[in-house]
Amino acid sequence: MSSIATKTGDTGQTGLAGGLRLSKSDLRVEAYGTVDELNSFLGFARSICPQEDVATWTETIQRTLFRVGAALSTPTEALASTQTITQSDVDFLTDLVHQIETTDGILSDWSLPGANTYSAAYEIARTVCRRAERIAVRFTEEIAAEPAPLLAVTYLNRLSDLIWLFGRLIEVRAGIDARLRTDDSPGPKFSRAW
Repeated sequence: MSSIATKTGDTGQTGLAGGLRLSKSDLRVEAYGTVDELNSFLGFARSICPQEDVATWTETIQRTLFRVGAALSTPTEALASTQTITQSDVDFLTDLVHQIETTDGILSDWSLPGANTYSAAYEIARTVCRRAERIAVRFTEEIAAEPAPLLAVTYLNRLSDLIWLFGRLIEVRAGIDARLRTDDSPGPKFSRAW
């Protein structure tokens, strides 16, 4: 059995599908590396989530994130069609967003993270997702907007909205009110998921 310690990255370079080698500081590596980080944070959130439907949706998303990473990490000429993100992947997220938004009592304004351990784990994942999206946007701008990475950006944008809603759904079901603005502290109105 071969070792995972190949030593080929010891000089600060990594290999992509198709044999391309580039610096580990390359924006492409930063993009797919942050998606990997997101997947790990979602895995933690799923591991502690007491709500079976949210945990199941999260696992489905985690599996898709491997294809998001592939879309960002693989040069277009080496990317197999089975690895790419599809519109149906984005539609799956959009449908879940619409489904959860119909939940009675779902928060319609910004929330204060930390009201519940389980929702807080999803809040951390949401912020990592937003960072992954920002890096993916910079990367797609750099490579003249190849189709697979563009759809990966759409997927990450929709996903951050959904992850935010996962946190709110967990709180609603637990009877927790995590509104940022209260009668005592009205503050400015923010968008819900930034």
